[in-house]
Amino acid sequence: MIHPSKKLSKLPPYIFSRIKLLTQEAYSRRLDVIDLGMGNPDLPTPRVIVDALTDTALHHPRTHRYPQAKGMLKFRRAVARWMENRFGVRLNPETEVLALIGSKEGIYHLCAAYLEPGDVALVPTPTYPVHYSSVILAGGRVHPVVLDPDNDYLPDLKKIPASVARRAKILFLNYPNNPTTGIVRDQAFFHEVVKFAKKYEILVVYDNAYSEVTFDGYVAPSFLETPGARDVCVEFHSFSKTYSMAGWRLGWACGSQKLLAPLEKFKSYTDYGVPSFVQLAGIKALESWPQIIAPIVETYRKRRDFFVDGLTRIGWPVTKPSATMYIWAAIPEPFKKLGSLAFAERLVRETGIAVAPGVGFGEAGDQHVRFALVTHDQRFHDVLLRLKKFLGVKRESPQKSAV
Repeated sequence: MIHPSKKLSKLPPYIFSRIKLLTQEAYSRRLDVIDLGMGNPDLPTPRVIVDALTDTALHHPRTHRYPQAKGMLKFRRAVARWMENRFGVRLNPETEVLALIGSKEGIYHLCAAYLEPGDVALVPTPTYPVHYSSVILAGGRVHPVVLDPDNDYLPDLKKIPASVARRAKILFLNYPNNPTTGIVRDQAFFHEVVKFAKKYEILVVYDNAYSEVTFDGYVAPSFLETPGARDVCVEFHSFSKTYSMAGWRLGWACGSQKLLAPLEKFKSYTDYGVPSFVQLAGIKALESWPQIIAPIVETYRKRRDFFVDGLTRIGWPVTKPSATMYIWAAIPEPFKKLGSLAFAERLVRETGIAVAPGVGFGEAGDQHVRFALVTHDQRFHDVLLRLKKFLGVKRESPQKSAV
């Protein structure tokens, strides 16, 4: 009998696939489904970016050929300018920036480039599932690091046993955080991370995919702003959420030449890179920042305010996040014993509302669900009405208003 890799068998079923099946089942029963499960932006890519793509693809056929795996120098220069303008981080575009087919691909490729079988990676829980799965698929071992809400969802590095830290090769960090929406308010934390990583010779993989989706005056930092961070960090960025370009598959990794080189080498053997016309459209996006992302972020802010206020009115209080396009909500008391997967399954079957169960982000997330703010504004009114009925709360109906 032909068997798949044992590494693949170590991975649980992809939780979003499970919810997707239930969502399709609800559609088949002619239920009006509102899908808030996956962080898949519903807002269209800004017109200036689309125009750049179509013009390039129509009039510059050379961009239809194989691209360079590391990315066009023009694209890497645009990234370097953006990093300096946005964070004050200066990068050499020749050697310290690498184009990616989305940061998800890049994170896995980095794990494959760095991890030997049995190597340990420090992976937060809850976490973006790719941080966990990439380690497993690369043959590594995961040591979970719990993100405690009482510690603002920051890892307590002092709780990591020295015996584990000495064997660890990678530490994942992701702020603003998916799924918890946690943020770094005091950059003293970054100084602690740099000290920890240097002490134990650990590579910090900093996933900064949500740096631009922030609210109420909060400005997210780059880990590379921290003195000494270049010695220990590769930072990842994505166009998916910032510019509503999830389907375009474009991102980048940056850091010192020494730390980035293994990822570049691995990619040169495994993919042909991002299509040139997509990279050129990405340049237009970076050059148009921050004007074109302001309305995107404002839309998410309005949805956040309306939805969180509505949840509070129906008896499901949650904290307004300062960043990301998510709401991380503790399961209401009467349903806690179900756990997040059973709760999410029941929710989509009975109401047509699809959410992401917290257990899909790690065991520490099992008492939460994640709402993605990715549907038409007025649909959040419908969500609140259905949730009120589902929760059995006899309170004043949420008022319908423009989000």
